[in-house]
Amino acid sequence: MIPDDNILGKEACADSLKYVIDALYVLGGKWKLPVILCIVQSSKRFNEIQHEVSGISPKVLAQELKDLEMNDFIRRNVYPTTPVSIIYEATEYSLTLKNVLRELSTWGEQHRERIRRSMSKKAYL
Repeated sequence: MIPDDNILGKEACADSLKYVIDALYVLGGKWKLPVILCIVQSSKRFNEIQHEVSGISPKVLAQELKDLEMNDFIRRNVYPTTPVSIIYEATEYSLTLKNVLRELSTWGEQHRERIRRSMSKKAYL
C-alpha cells in the first residue's frame, strides 16, 4: 500500500504511467528480462543462452536478441574463427537495470511464497 504522502498528483501520475508504458514496450514480454539477466552474468553464445533460459525457442531467442541489441542492452560480437564465433555480451546500459531486476526478483520471491501459502491453506479446507 502506498502511504498518503507518496500519492502522485494527476500530472505526475500521467507522466509515471507514460514512463512505465515506455519501459514495458522495450522490456515487455516473457523473455527479454531473463535473457538480459542471463547475459549480464557473463557473455555467452546463442546455444548457451538457450540452454540457460529454459523454454525459449530458437526463433524467439533470435528475435529477442535482435530487439535487445537494437535497444543497446546487448552487443553481438562476431569473431572470424572457423566456424564463426558469435558471442553476446551485456552493455553498460543493461547494467542500469540492476536495481529493477533485484526488486523484481525480490517481489517474485515474495509472490511465489504468498501463492504457496495460499495453496497450502486451500489444501486443508
